[in-house]
Amino acid sequence: MRKLEDININNLSLLVQQANTKAAQGSVIQRIPLLAVANPNWFTVHICCHSEINYSLGDNACKFPLMSVIKPFSLLYLLEHLGAEKVLGLVGVEPSLMPFNSLEQLMMDKGHPRNSMINSGAITLADKLPGKNGSHRTQLFCQWLNKLASSQLYIDVEMLTSVRDTRSQVNVAIAQYLHQTGHIENIELSLDTYEQICCISGQVEDLAQLGKLLACESSLINSQHRRIVNALMLTCGLYEASSLYAVKIGLPMKSGISGALLATVPNQGAIACYSPALDSTGNPVAGLAFIEALSQTLQLSIFS
Repeated sequence: MRKLEDININNLSLLVQQANTKAAQGSVIQRIPLLAVANPNWFTVHICCHSEINYSLGDNACKFPLMSVIKPFSLLYLLEHLGAEKVLGLVGVEPSLMPFNSLEQLMMDKGHPRNSMINSGAITLADKLPGKNGSHRTQLFCQWLNKLASSQLYIDVEMLTSVRDTRSQVNVAIAQYLHQTGHIENIELSLDTYEQICCISGQVEDLAQLGKLLACESSLINSQHRRIVNALMLTCGLYEASSLYAVKIGLPMKSGISGALLATVPNQGAIACYSPALDSTGNPVAGLAFIEALSQTLQLSIFS
């Protein structure tokens, strides 16, 4: 196993070029208008190493909403604020057998979310974030992340408007069922908070800085909480494809429908990508191809 910082910049550039050819195999999500206008050929990557060595390639000026990549961090935030026993009583740690927005899966489980990486789990945790309303909760959360990660994340108001104008009725149904089964207190507050935190936005370097929080030991974050989040990313972060990529790549990862993708390399650093074209599961095609190639080149799998 080589170190993340050992990659040659020329080899890295070649991996990026090769991965980006895969974008044509995916498509940009159409449900949210502002996401639908993204160029499917955009690709950027930032690697943030524990040693302070950084690599950045591609369209790194791109700004994008984290969408579901925020889910590991809302979990981490609540673990830090409420403790593991409380949080793991709210959401499970089991992989979902169905898509990330499956109401059927939630009903099969009698309203108890399988894990925090799918919509039902994230909406449940959004209900518990500290703050007096959705905007206050999101501001507190975003400020916490920026302080810890030295990132420059912000709430993209235009993206939030686009999300609100095309609110997912599946998410509404999920929230209603969570409320009906006693798992959330306030349907509208939970949905509003969830939509707002998904519109926390930044550049790929910001995402890599967040990933470094999870990857590397520090006095800022409880070690047990880091381990919990990384474990759930490995087993649940890529939805139904999580087990496949645990075998192929072997790193904790989380994707978002914007095309954001984050992988952590424990004790070494983080790899963040942005590539808007998604596969049928909702994972970024080029980003996954790049991280798979990099992981195999450096033998980064945690199982190596």
